[in-house]
Amino acid sequence: MNGLHGIAEPNVIDDEMLRRAVEEQGPSEEAGRIAKAEGIDFKDVASLRLDFRHILKIDNLWQFHNLTKLQLDNNLIEKIGGLDTLVNLVWLDLSFNHIEVIEGLGALTKLEDLCLCNNGISVLENMDALNNLQILSMGNNNLASLDNLVYLRRFQDLRSLSLAGNPMCEDENYKLFVGAHLPNLVYLDFRLLDENIRDIANVKYQYSIEELNHNETLERVKREKEEQSQQELDKHKVAYVEYLNGPFLFEGMYAEDVDGTRLSTLPGVDELVDSYRTKCTEVCQAIFDYGLKHYENREAEMVIFNQCQQEAVAENQEAGAKKINEFQMKNDELFDELSQITDQQIVDTKTLQYSQDVTQLMDSLLTLELQLVDQLEEIIKEYERNISELVSTFLETVQGLMAQIRDLENHHHEKLLEFSINMLERVLKGEMDEEMSDEVRALFVDKDTIINAVSASHDIHLLKIDNREDELVSVRILQWCAFMFEQVHREEQQRNRKRVAEINMYIDYLRDELDNLDVHEQI
Repeated sequence: MNGLHGIAEPNVIDDEMLRRAVEEQGPSEEAGRIAKAEGIDFKDVASLRLDFRHILKIDNLWQFHNLTKLQLDNNLIEKIGGLDTLVNLVWLDLSFNHIEVIEGLGALTKLEDLCLCNNGISVLENMDALNNLQILSMGNNNLASLDNLVYLRRFQDLRSLSLAGNPMCEDENYKLFVGAHLPNLVYLDFRLLDENIRDIANVKYQYSIEELNHNETLERVKREKEEQSQQELDKHKVAYVEYLNGPFLFEGMYAEDVDGTRLSTLPGVDELVDSYRTKCTEVCQAIFDYGLKHYENREAEMVIFNQCQQEAVAENQEAGAKKINEFQMKNDELFDELSQITDQQIVDTKTLQYSQDVTQLMDSLLTLELQLVDQLEEIIKEYERNISELVSTFLETVQGLMAQIRDLENHHHEKLLEFSINMLERVLKGEMDEEMSDEVRALFVDKDTIINAVSASHDIHLLKIDNREDELVSVRILQWCAFMFEQVHREEQQRNRKRVAEINMYIDYLRDELDNLDVHEQI
């Protein structure tokens, strides 16, 4: 079934094999000789053939980042792997190997044509990431069940499918099943799908297709809701208020608080806990709402900053372009004149004047750039002041709201401690025998035990509150602020260096242009 016959030693994909393959498939004749002498950078290779090389394992292809076509057919490959870096791959041929499981394709989101024919595959799976798949060749594998094909419904762009040579193809309903379950398919086993077959198929599988469509619709709606929820959560995270729009913090306090959870089941305590929960959730919601509003203000400030930057740069570039145009207009006729003038004194005078004009232009452009640097520095300082004020207000407000939650916890602790000590007296008198579980009763052995339990619950709650406040206030937003300011300065520094380099290159070009003229002397 596989394409390699006879005994052959398995090979590994090493640099020597890759170099030979690239050279063999590279340009020929003189161009090939030059390429071989200078060396071909693997990252520039778009197509690579590694067929009939007794390869056992896919490996060492990480350098071929821009590869779009990879041919690995007729080898000894048993497992698909080593392809994660080939994110630009469009065409992949793994036919005539020893592959039994489809895997390792998660990074190939651009893949359009996949050939896995003549292997030992029995299940269609693990191709969910191939959203652009258009051609799938699975002939001569071990696909036995027609239900396998339902998996392919997720590939909306799939137009051509080849399955000939699989056990499923012997089923008398094979074509009808494909025609009904893959409505977007155009070619099956290299033949156009007959519309009559599709019509018959739709009738035969009407009810199962309706059920499939219904289930897929439900799954799509569920997926869209999950994606929407994730997008909202991502927004909440950049606002640093995720999981504060509800009782999540409160529930987190009790998640590891075994004694507090047990005590909350007591008559009377449940009311205390419900009141605490309601008030805590209200404060968390206030933090959440304020955090989103603060995020919008930060974003608005960033928009204004970017606009001011772009306007300053554009205005400066316009002034520079004006000076360059003035220079060019003044010196357009100079080269024609110099090529015709025979008087050396006049040539020297004009070339000297041109040299002075070039130097003056360079000084003007560099002065403009210096002015822009000063202007942008003021814009950046203003931006830093505004952001710092926003962040400072955010920290102050959030710390105040978190203090409210801490006050609620202290108040709840006092009430719970008072209630528990009173309850201890009733327990010791035997008045609570029927209303208390054994686990809760174990907390009411004596006064020290119940006080320790209530205090431990209080400590857990305070730790949760402190940790959330530290995460919200002391860590993430300050790290963001520092990183963002550093990035702004780094990008401005890079812009300035690039602009100065552009000016110098342009001035060098102007001077070289005059130097290359056929005149009696050069400046």
